[in-house]
Amino acid sequence: MNTFNVFTIFPEIFDAMNYGIMGIAQEKKIISINPLNIRDFSKDKHKKTDDYPYGGGYGMVMTCQPVFDALKDYKDNYTILMSPRGELLTQDLALELSKIKNINIICGHYEGVDQRISEELVDKEISCGDYVVSGGEIPAMILIDSISRMISQVLPQEESFMEESHMDGLLEYDHYTRPEVYQGLKVPDILLSGHHKNIEDFRLAQRIFYTLKRRPDLLEKRKIDRNELSIFLRFYTDIKDDIINFVK
Repeated sequence: MNTFNVFTIFPEIFDAMNYGIMGIAQEKKIISINPLNIRDFSKDKHKKTDDYPYGGGYGMVMTCQPVFDALKDYKDNYTILMSPRGELLTQDLALELSKIKNINIICGHYEGVDQRISEELVDKEISCGDYVVSGGEIPAMILIDSISRMISQVLPQEESFMEESHMDGLLEYDHYTRPEVYQGLKVPDILLSGHHKNIEDFRLAQRIFYTLKRRPDLLEKRKIDRNELSIFLRFYTDIKDDIINFVK
């Protein structure tokens, strides 16, 4: 079983993970999500976990004592701090972390945490994107979800995540379901053809197209080979000049 010990001042937020795929995974004891209230470890009579920053500045900083004491019995686990200055969460990173059985996640709050927490307790700081939110709880839930999907038996069809966005540097293709026509809008004929190779090629072309238009930075890193270019141009001949710079 993969265990996530989440250190937070708002443990009740993680009740939201008792539903859907994450809820089922917990019921089956494939994963365990264990929120721990940092306030319970505070020696302050008011259970404070923050204080004013040395050197001045806006906001408050999460203090050492409650966090150090909270992690005392979990110090042998791999520890992550959710932080806007951390390494960006990617599908590759989630896959790497899915191989670790016991993970601690510290949810920062206020203006952040005392640097000594990061230096002494944390193995990796992770950010969920180039933006700032009010606390680490929602990013921690994103992290847990992204990791858990990679763990064996969490998804009903384990191979399904292999075709999702970002797994191989491309975004995902379009999806359709019944009915074939809705308010005059039709499912592409190729998806109804039953020709598996044509469908596979069509979906690859779509993945390249969406990555080119929405995340060219991903395509810059990944590139496409000559065979993929040939498939792409079967469906998107009018934008050959746009794609040519991304060919290996």
